[in-house]
Amino acid sequence: MARTKRDKRAPITTLPRADEDDAQPALKGVRRALQVLQHLALTPGRATDVAAALGVSWATLHRTLSQLEQGGLIVRDADSGRYGIGARTWQIGTAYVANHQVLEASRPYLDAAAARGDFTVQLVERSERLAVTLYSHHATGEVITKATYGYHFPLHCGSKGQVLLAFAEPAFVERYLAGPLESLTNETITDPTALRARLVEIRRQGYALTEGDVQRFTGSVSAPLHDRDDRVIAAVCLIARRTAFRDEGTSAAIVETVLQTAQACSIALGWRPRAIEAQAGR
Repeated sequence: MARTKRDKRAPITTLPRADEDDAQPALKGVRRALQVLQHLALTPGRATDVAAALGVSWATLHRTLSQLEQGGLIVRDADSGRYGIGARTWQIGTAYVANHQVLEASRPYLDAAAARGDFTVQLVERSERLAVTLYSHHATGEVITKATYGYHFPLHCGSKGQVLLAFAEPAFVERYLAGPLESLTNETITDPTALRARLVEIRRQGYALTEGDVQRFTGSVSAPLHDRDDRVIAAVCLIARRTAFRDEGTSAAIVETVLQTAQACSIALGWRPRAIEAQAGR
């Protein structure tokens, strides 16, 4: 479970408020602990900050924080008093990645793509309103900041999130567009109408390309990864310096690489392009 490192954070939306009534006190305690972990994964902070964000009193939250800290699930910085995700939570999170079948099948093709140019290659999946990075590799050249493993962003920010959002269930898309659309730079699309049109374009062309909407000096191209039932379950993303996309030949080569890589990963998972399926059916 990688800790996000963004300046601005997406709101907690996956769990109910920590003070919500529950008929089973033990379940309520578990729910509060999960909500604390989820909040700290996105926004490390002091106890008073966490209590305010979750809508509970400091006294109510103190016991939960103490138990999580004693269990190694969170840690507290002695100088700042800020809580963050602990080593035991990281251990639990890495077990998810270590046993991830999509990542296992895709890794050879992702590694090969990373060796083809000066860009970062990522495998990303959706977790509620976030695009979560499962794999990140930069084989040559200068490593791009915030493109390494552990940085996760809202779905409308960057090509990887936009691809995942474009191919999500229509009901989820509408809920997402109705929620807060934060701006990471002045080029982030935050207007729901403009974003909806953007998603239509992505579904039509089969990939997304964005520049400057996550960091001003970077751009990225992403393509969907399909499973054997043709469902989009992840995205392959290539991140490069923005200058790379200003050269038509280089930009076209990056787009071709991401499309080829996404297709190779999809085929490894049992997906078959329609042209191959049509030939097999003859």
